[in-house]
Amino acid sequence: MTEPGGLATPRAAPETRRAARAMREEVDRRARAAGATAVPTFDDVVSFELPSDDFVPGSISAGAPSTLPLDLRPSGSARERAASTPHPVPEARVRGRRRAVRSPRPVVGERRAARAAELLDIDDGAQPTRHARPRRLTRRLIVVAGLATGAALLLGSAAMTAMMLPTAPEARAGAALAMTVQPPEIEQLPVPQVEESPPAADICALPDVTAAVQRGDDEAAIVAAGGGEAFRDAVVDGRAPCVDLSDSARIWTVIDKIRPASPIDYRPSALVLPDGVRNIEGGALRSDAASALASLVTAARNAGVGEIALESGFRSYQTQQATYGRHFSERGEGADQVSARPGYSEHQLGLGADVVACAGACGTLDQLAATPQGEWVAAHAWEHGWIVRYVDGATPVTGYLPEPWHLRYIGPELAKAYHDGGWTSLEEFFALDPAPDYAG
Repeated sequence: MTEPGGLATPRAAPETRRAARAMREEVDRRARAAGATAVPTFDDVVSFELPSDDFVPGSISAGAPSTLPLDLRPSGSARERAASTPHPVPEARVRGRRRAVRSPRPVVGERRAARAAELLDIDDGAQPTRHARPRRLTRRLIVVAGLATGAALLLGSAAMTAMMLPTAPEARAGAALAMTVQPPEIEQLPVPQVEESPPAADICALPDVTAAVQRGDDEAAIVAAGGGEAFRDAVVDGRAPCVDLSDSARIWTVIDKIRPASPIDYRPSALVLPDGVRNIEGGALRSDAASALASLVTAARNAGVGEIALESGFRSYQTQQATYGRHFSERGEGADQVSARPGYSEHQLGLGADVVACAGACGTLDQLAATPQGEWVAAHAWEHGWIVRYVDGATPVTGYLPEPWHLRYIGPELAKAYHDGGWTSLEEFFALDPAPDYAG
């Protein structure tokens, strides 16, 4: 059966058709009795008859909307139509009452088609659905980026370390770098090149040096020149024209077998007896030397080493003639190794002193070296401006055998430079020629 709209009406079962005719007859009878103007037709009733078992109501709603009139086409999205209008349930009029007829469950193919229609029907105004997956993906990307950055830094550090490590020539071709590479051995550390500063100018151009030399204050002149070492360097380098090593009145004078006193019979003007010092022969010294010997003797006594006495001090030119004559009569030419000729003795300067050790009675000159006083003098005389002039091993330079008892005063500044430099003779100290023998 075909309805006016062009839709095929399913064919009812025989029992249904009989019931429908009976119902039609009843409806017509009641309509005539009531005088109704509009009498339902049989087609109206049949269109709402109970469908047969193979009838599928969803096929009608699933039809293409374009086949329906414009005013009957569904509007809105598929989801809105599904929410507002569930699957249509056909109604059947049975004896004047409408009864909902349960439609059979749509087949699987139709459900899939309806779902596809909903998915394909996109609402342009709808907001996109936000999911948690992108945020989780972002976090993962951040973690991956952090790991990649850490790996790059680690690889960069390893590459830099590998570049800094020394590589042997035979290990450069494909050999793995070992972290336990030993640094190359250095036979000798580089020595920096240090340029020596130029020496100071002429010390005699210094006003304080010139003034001290003019008034005869030798120790003050040495201090003004920069100390004993600086003074010595200036003399050796020729930068001290105002310093005369042959001037018998100066504490820096040098007298030996080739450098006599000047004049030959020189005699110092200020001679005094050392205060507080036992004086065996009644010898005198220059005033500055006398004060220095008194200081030495006092320091030795305070150190507990015993008493030190002055055996012989100043000897005039005449006295030295008698002394050398006595030694010459005993030793002959060998006297020159134990006694100076007149005019060549440090005793004539008032700056030489022969000392002995005393313990109640005083010993001889030859006994001094074996006493505590002799040991103390050798170690500490320089602290008071004195040096041991003739020491063991210096005979080829001085021309004299060792004399531990013979002291020579050169002042505290020069004595300190002499001791600190390890010098053994004044000739070497001032870079003078040795004087083992007399010139004539």
